[in-house]
Order: sequence, then C-alpha cells, then structure tokens
Amino acid sequence: MFSFFKRKRPAGADDGAPAPAPAAAAADAIARPAAPAAASWRERLHGNALGRAVSALFSGNPRLDDALLDELETALLSADVGVSATAAVVADLRRRVQAREFADADALFAALRADLTRMLVPVARPLEIDEARRPFVLMVVGVNGVGKTTTIGKLAQHLQREGAKVMLAAGDTFRAAAVEQLKTWGERNSVPVVAQGSGADSAAVIFDALQAAKARGVDVLVADTAGRLHTQAGLMDELSKIRRVLGKIDPEAPHEVLQVIDGTTGQNAISQVRQFLKAAGVTGLAVTKLDGSARGGVVFALAREFGLPIRYVGVGESLDDLRVFDPAAFVDGLLPARIGE
Repeated sequence: MFSFFKRKRPAGADDGAPAPAPAAAAADAIARPAAPAAASWRERLHGNALGRAVSALFSGNPRLDDALLDELETALLSADVGVSATAAVVADLRRRVQAREFADADALFAALRADLTRMLVPVARPLEIDEARRPFVLMVVGVNGVGKTTTIGKLAQHLQREGAKVMLAAGDTFRAAAVEQLKTWGERNSVPVVAQGSGADSAAVIFDALQAAKARGVDVLVADTAGRLHTQAGLMDELSKIRRVLGKIDPEAPHEVLQVIDGTTGQNAISQVRQFLKAAGVTGLAVTKLDGSARGGVVFALAREFGLPIRYVGVGESLDDLRVFDPAAFVDGLLPARIGE
C-alpha cells in the first residue's frame, strides 16, 4: 500500500537513519527493481504508446547508429515526451554511442531506461501533511474532464487510511453535477462535505469549509474548485480570489495547490500548467488516465519543463490505482526491463 499521509518531523528530529544524499537517492531509484509494485504498475501501463513504439524500434537487434537515434527521437516526440526532454535524452545517448560505450542494443536500451528514470527522480516528492498546519488545506485545480473530483474522492479515502480526519469543500459550484459527485464520495467514505447550491460563490464555500474544519479539529481540508478552461480569464481570476479569502483565516492557506492533469492531453498539458501556475500558484501535480493506451510521455515533459513535484499518478479506475509517484516503477511500467520482454 502506498502512503498518502506523511507527518513531517519537527526540525532537528532524528529517527536514527540519515537521509541518503541526493545523488545516492537518484542512483538507488534508477538501479533498484520496482518490485513488489512493478508487476502491478506494468499491468496497468501495459500497451502504452511509448512502450509500443520504443519496443518495436529495438526489436531485431538494430545497429547502433545515427539512424536508430533519429528514429528514437521521433518515437519519444510522438509519445509526448516533449522537445526539451527528448533532446536531452537523445543527446546523451548519441554522445555515448559515438564513444562506443554500448556493446549492443540491449545496453543502449538499458541506458535509455536509466536516463528516463533519472529525469523523473527530482520531481518524485510525495505530499507531506505537516501536523503543525491544521487544518492542512489542499486546493485541487484543473480543467474540465481531467478526473479532478474522482481524484479528490480517492485521495480522501487514502488520507483516512493514514489516520487523517478529512473534510471536503464542494467549491466547484460552476457545475451542479460536481457538487453532487463530491457529496456521493463524502457519503461513501463518511467524510463531511461543505456545500452550497449551484452558482454559489466558490470562495465563500471554501471559506466556510475552512472555518468548519478549524472548529471540528479536522486534519486535512480538500477543496474542489470549478473545472475550467485555462483560457477563461474570469474563472482563473476566481482561483486567485479563493487564495485571498483563505488568507483571511490562515495566511499560509492553501498549503498545497494540486493540479490534476489528464495524461492523454499531450503537450496541451504544458499550457495548462503554465496558466494555473500563474493564477493559483500550483505546488504539485497529479497525472491521471495513464493506464492502457495513453502515451504517457507527458510526465517527462512536465518534469523537464517545470520541475514541479509529481505527487500522484492515476493508472486505473480502482482506489489503489491512484499511486504515489515512483519513477522506477513508472518507467518499469512503460518499458520492458529488456528488449523482447
């Protein structure tokens, strides 16, 4: 089971085990097998476009030459890995091919996997709920259709499993169905939901929810917001208003702004994050809908472009398919361990 609720240690606390140095942590994430979660991740991500394209390219023991690297570049771009991330990976592999570092295609393939994993290690930072910030306010943002409300429901269940007292705020008053959907999740999990009618002021709903959360000793308040197009200036301004209103109760709130991204949207995700960063001060990402035939490469593009923590990824419909992001397990799921597997 993946931990979704982590209490931050007080400053100066010592649990007896020193934290690994960043370089050592990165090397460990690249080298270690992703077991026991690997089989599950691979099952969920099997058939993704990135894995199919790269596996086909390396089948038949190809020659290690510029033509192979040019085809690899095309495959990565087609899978939404993005220009910057693709250029970095291909440049590294090209340099090493020219230096004759690889004995065969298997060695080049292993280096590709390692480069992709290394790119993700810096953004694999799980969400930490600081006990000193109660209630911890987690505001969830994103465009329509990305799976935002479902992600909130799953996250609420996992937070409860970790011992947190949770409350939800139905701040997506722009769409009546979103309020009802959140209430359904609340009833299913016995989590209180603060809501008003359709068309109510979103900032007022979330303000009331924070007051209620403080009064009831809630650990985590998860606030939904209106699913919106990032090009709608008025609705984006509403996000800024929510931040200002929450600040009247807690100057540090929200403590986390989690943007939900649909992994199938490709490079449009970059534009979405850029706009939400400006309007809402995004502090973490959850990338959903990565199971099945999704291209999956957008995760690398986001990591390279923004360096924002990728808190969670959605790799299926079930509760446990909302995962704390694990670079090694993710790359294992996208690409086979060896050519031909």
